[in-house]
Amino acid sequence: MAITDWSVQGSYFESCTCENLCPCILLKNPTEGYCKAIVGWHIEKGHCGDVNLDGVKVGVWLHAPGHLTEGNWRLALYVDEQASDAQFDAICALWSGEGGGHLSVIASLVGEVMSAKKAKITYESTDSKKHLVIEGVGENEMYPMEGEDGKPVIVSNHPLAVAPGNPVVVHESKNATYSDNSIEWSASGKAGLASPFQYGP
Repeated sequence: MAITDWSVQGSYFESCTCENLCPCILLKNPTEGYCKAIVGWHIEKGHCGDVNLDGVKVGVWLHAPGHLTEGNWRLALYVDEQASDAQFDAICALWSGEGGGHLSVIASLVGEVMSAKKAKITYESTDSKKHLVIEGVGENEMYPMEGEDGKPVIVSNHPLAVAPGNPVVVHESKNATYSDNSIEWSASGKAGLASPFQYGP
């Protein structure tokens, strides 16, 4: 039975193997021909049925073997260890697309869920720095790129978005790593994106 009573909103950021600016958000092929990315979400306000999701942090590592819209992604999902079992189950259901909405669009591109587990997650998001740590698994530290007026570079109305309707602030990764599911990955000086998000059915 589909989940119909849910919503989550907050902030998200990611970095990947693409060079800046990330061509994937313009529906172009990834810089390296594939995309490997680490993504974090902080749910500031949310619920799934009667399960409160306020404050829950979520992390994902993914590998898209080609153009992102062609799918066949491999994905690993992490939910903050402070989440209750009910919160964990709700996040797994929503991020698997069971509630419809944009999360179901993302989930439809996934060919394999390698793992879904709890982990200690710290999530820092300020105007000057973004830092995600999934303890024992990976991290993403990135900084905004400066525009001609000294303010951040912003891209809006891009056709491929993790958070549709929101302009993204362009960042550059300083340290992006992942070590789990027999995968060792690291990248630095690569594409980074950040924005608010709002998901619902």
